[in-house]
Amino acid sequence: MRILVLGAGKMGSFFVDLLSFDHETAVLDTDARRLRFMYNTQRFTTLDEVDAFAPELVINAVTLKHTLRAFQDLMPHLPSDCILSDIASVKTGMQAFYEAQGMRYVSTHPMFGPTFANLGQLSDENAIIITEGDYMGRLFFRDLYARLGLHIHECTFDEHDETMAYSLSIPFVSTFVFSAVMKRPDAPGTTFKRHLRIAKGVLGEDEGLLREILFNPRTAGQLERVGGVLDELKDIISRRDEKALADFLAHIRKRVLG
Repeated sequence: MRILVLGAGKMGSFFVDLLSFDHETAVLDTDARRLRFMYNTQRFTTLDEVDAFAPELVINAVTLKHTLRAFQDLMPHLPSDCILSDIASVKTGMQAFYEAQGMRYVSTHPMFGPTFANLGQLSDENAIIITEGDYMGRLFFRDLYARLGLHIHECTFDEHDETMAYSLSIPFVSTFVFSAVMKRPDAPGTTFKRHLRIAKGVLGEDEGLLREILFNPRTAGQLERVGGVLDELKDIISRRDEKALADFLAHIRKRVLG
């Protein structure tokens, strides 16, 4: 299959490396410097170069705020039977865009970042495949992710963004709060060191990814829930209410431990 990857960033490079030995691949990035270390693939810096390549599948791996614009600029250069795909961590607006194009599409979310994950061992990582879209496109990514050993989940566009709002936004924000109030990184304590290790991993992620997760339109609602729980806990602590604390701990233990 002829596959065009948009963007030579970390995830774009990952997909090129992954696919270039089994498919005819090309990568498009307007910044030629980002293409210097790409190999076993065609390297494009202009949209006109895409015409002759005539991709059968496009994987849009640019940052979220540029995803739709990259697609829009590319559309005049694509064959009508090309399958469009994205790996965006927030899907707001994607379904409406795809359906307006009248072309086959598939949307997925590999839930690991090259900074935080071990790309040589992904068996503990996850990927989401959106149930709307082209059957053959979904099958392509299902086979690809299965070969990587990823745990594959399926959901709709709306279900995806709702899930991301609490499964990523809340841990990220919790990490930011921990980092912001931390006095010194060499404080003693096993639990502290574990949190610090998580914080270093999260803060090592690409800033564009962090922005995508936090600017999910559903994140604000999740933060309201966080604020409510913090207010409750602060009240319990200020009153030194042992019964209320016991009830609070019992509640969260049941949620976490079952």
